[in-house]
Amino acid sequence: MQFSKSTDYALHALIHLGQSEHSNNIGIKELSATLGVSESYLSKIMSKLRQDGIVRAVPGVNGGYELARPAEQITFLDVIQVIEGRQQLFECSNSNSRQHLLLAEEGTVRDQKRQGKCECLVAKVMNGAEQHLHQYLRERTIQSVLDEAFKRCDYEADKK
Repeated sequence: MQFSKSTDYALHALIHLGQSEHSNNIGIKELSATLGVSESYLSKIMSKLRQDGIVRAVPGVNGGYELARPAEQITFLDVIQVIEGRQQLFECSNSNSRQHLLLAEEGTVRDQKRQGKCECLVAKVMNGAEQHLHQYLRERTIQSVLDEAFKRCDYEADKK
């Protein structure tokens, strides 16, 4: 599994906006320069985030983008699902094979064979892993990254 560059840019853009949360909005020129990405590419990413209510566009000459909700309410999972989509990561494609029947849970084979469906153990492991990943990403917010960055800065300042 690999997330796209768009997800990377979206998360970094939101962290940059989170740093400026209490001041003015940030224009697409500044954001694109900070992230080292073209304005047109970043505009498409920001448009997706705006449509999903993660950022809001501020119109006008001095307009730009700002977070639409507090940074502690924007999870990594929210952002990933906006950019990458909300599809399931794994789907068993071997459900009609003999091996699938061997890998299906014995207790469910009897009950679900009648219905023509049984759960593959490979799918069970992969779906469990996806649930853990989603939980981890749900617990990480834009604010949690900002807090960690501020802690590091304080630590480095104390060392000097």
